[in-house]
Amino acid sequence: MKAIKLIGIALLTFSFTGCGCAKFDKKPPFEITESTFNHWTGGQPGVSGTKIIVGYVTNSVVEFDSIYFMGKSTKVEMVSQENKTYLIGHYNTSNREKYDLVIDVDTKKEINNKPPNQEKIPFELKEDEAVISYKEDGELKYFKIEKIRKTKSDFYP
Repeated sequence: MKAIKLIGIALLTFSFTGCGCAKFDKKPPFEITESTFNHWTGGQPGVSGTKIIVGYVTNSVVEFDSIYFMGKSTKVEMVSQENKTYLIGHYNTSNREKYDLVIDVDTKKEINNKPPNQEKIPFELKEDEAVISYKEDGELKYFKIEKIRKTKSDFYP
């Protein structure tokens, strides 16, 4: 009876350790040629963001979906320039959002306050790492990019 309990606990433990972990594809159908990111600040106070640019080459048809970077995710934008193809991710870091908060001594009046949107991505990444999700033969796959180079910040008047 003890052996069954131990096996059950071991199985339960291993099932939890696999949650939230994605297996990264080691040989994707594309090759990353370059990857950079930069922060930018807009013309109005509080307007800012981060942009990641990933250059790649491929001989296959790949359906790119999202880029996970710096704790956020965004849909991929594909751009071709000068015979090169890039994946671009735009991340809004602006702090201009207006919140209709009610702050009152009577906490019942605060019940309709919405909590801030804090997105949680399924990966633990360093500042210079990103994950690209893509579909190959209908299956969602992930590829981790390391050593993304930070470039000069842009300031728009």
